[in-house]
Amino acid sequence: MKLKNLREEHLIFAFIVVIALLRMIPHPWNFTPVGALALFSGAYLSKKGYFILPLGALLIGDAWYGFYNGIVFTAVYLGFIASTIVGRKLLANNYSHARLGSSIGLGALSFWLISNAGSWLAFYPLTFEGLIQCYVNGIPYLGRSLVADGLYAILIFSVFFALKNKVFNAKLSTFNSNAAQ
Repeated sequence: MKLKNLREEHLIFAFIVVIALLRMIPHPWNFTPVGALALFSGAYLSKKGYFILPLGALLIGDAWYGFYNGIVFTAVYLGFIASTIVGRKLLANNYSHARLGSSIGLGALSFWLISNAGSWLAFYPLTFEGLIQCYVNGIPYLGRSLVADGLYAILIFSVFFALKNKVFNAKLSTFNSNAAQ
C-alpha cells in the first residue's frame, strides 16, 4: 500500500506515537498496544521503516520501566518483528476484517512462541521438559496478548480509518477496495 500524500504519513506517525505512549501507562503483563501497533505498522508503513516504529515504542517503554535479561529482551524484540511481518504479509494492500482477525491470532502466537523461547533459554532447564514447562507457564500471557492485540487492533484500525475518512475527506476505499469487508 502506498500512501497518497505526506499528510497521511504524518497522521500515521502521530497515531503511532500516541499508541506508543499508551505502553507507558501501568498495565498487566502482556496487555499493551505494541502487538497491535506492530500489525498496524506492518500494514501501513513503508518498507524501509515498518518494523522500526514498534521497536522504538518498545525501546522507549523498556527505558522507562527498566531493561531486563538480554536473551529475553532479544527474543521479545524478535517476537514483535514477527508480528510486524504478519501485518505486512496479511494486511498490507489486502485489508479485510477476516484478515485482521487472522493477523491478530497469528501475530500473538508468533510473539508468544519466540518470546517464550527466550524465556526458556534464560530461565529454564535446557531440556525438553524445561521447554514444555516454559510454554505451559506462558499460556496466561498468550491469552492476555490475544485479548490486548484484539482490542487494541480493532481500536487502532477503526480510529485510523475514521480519522483518515474525516480528516482527509477520503473514502475507505482510498486504502483498499476490500477495506469495507
